[in-house]
Amino acid sequence: MPIVESNKVTDSNEVTTANPAPSTAAVLVLEDGRMFRGRSYGAQGTALGEAVFATGMTGYQETITDPSYARQLVVQTAPHIGNTGVNSEDAESRRIWVAGYIVRDAARRPSNWRSERSLDEELVEQGIVGIQGVDTRAITRHLREHKTMRAGIFSGDAATGADQELLDIVLASAPMEGASLAEEVSVDEAYIVEPKDHGWVGEPNFTIAAIDLGIKAMTPIRFAERGVRVHVLPATATLDEVKAVNPDGFFMSNGPGDPATADRQVSLLRSVLDEKLPYFGICFGNQILGRALGYGTYKLRYGHRGINQPVMDRRTGKVEITSQNHGFAVDAPMNGATVAPESRYGRVEVSHVSLNDDVVEGLACLDIPAFSVQYHPEAAAGPHDAAYLFDRFIALMAETKSGAANTTETKTEDTK
Repeated sequence: MPIVESNKVTDSNEVTTANPAPSTAAVLVLEDGRMFRGRSYGAQGTALGEAVFATGMTGYQETITDPSYARQLVVQTAPHIGNTGVNSEDAESRRIWVAGYIVRDAARRPSNWRSERSLDEELVEQGIVGIQGVDTRAITRHLREHKTMRAGIFSGDAATGADQELLDIVLASAPMEGASLAEEVSVDEAYIVEPKDHGWVGEPNFTIAAIDLGIKAMTPIRFAERGVRVHVLPATATLDEVKAVNPDGFFMSNGPGDPATADRQVSLLRSVLDEKLPYFGICFGNQILGRALGYGTYKLRYGHRGINQPVMDRRTGKVEITSQNHGFAVDAPMNGATVAPESRYGRVEVSHVSLNDDVVEGLACLDIPAFSVQYHPEAAAGPHDAAYLFDRFIALMAETKSGAANTTETKTEDTK
């Protein structure tokens, strides 16, 4: 397999960064043999994963701490990264999850009143290997033309290996297809997010069970702000554990990996749907709903990752600018309502669609209380166009609860 080296970006204004270790030579190696040479950023060593690009111009701290990026090398298309540093408030999870980080121009020093340390220092502290000074536009164009692929970042001593040796290491790494990662990024123990801790006055209106498949911290907060108590459960939770919290609704989060491997979660969701418990899923949760209904999933050529993805709500005709991070999608019919392959769940329609490539961006069940979207309505970082989906789920829980109450009253009247 031929190895092609790209023209590297030069920096005539190179300065010493806050990295405790001096910047050294580094190289990004793609599985098709394309190579990009630059300088080390963050920790030094080897990072292997799937090379993907993210188009957000802001929110890099939220990006790198999003568990959906587990086992991925993230290319930032925005050229200047690290200028606002990092802080303890903006992280979306307990650690950085990207396997490696690829930027063009790393900030010389952070400059923001909320900054507590530099991004470079944070990468070093958490052992995240990165590369700077590479042409991220060229990398992105290559991935768009040839698809996302396995890759490796090699810096320091690791970068001194022969080109073919480095390529062989990349080719020996695991692909994203067939990867089961939700259990790796999920919490080990359940916890509760209370409305009173996020500005809600009074008792909670509803309680939900949320399965953490790689949940971002802002998601349960968005529920809590609306008066919903959230029991966050591990990815391995059972139906009995879900029912133990006496929920009014059930939620499945975003997360990494191939949805084709999520048999445990698909089985759990089918049990929940059979109980007629209202369901809302985002991202991975959308793919799991698709599988639970009997549809297939497939890998996108290069995925949707960024905070500027246009989506149309087919029910209203409204266009939303959304935050997305997914490399797989649901394969469902686009021509109106159809009966799900798992026919006991009745009719289903594609509720939202990508305006870039017509990918399914949402599913709505018409005969059971369940819907999902492929994007991130919590939007951290990102636009808030889709925040209404939290309210839609609350309305669905209220409607279901009211219907159950009316049914109980009717049965009581019938027995008099």
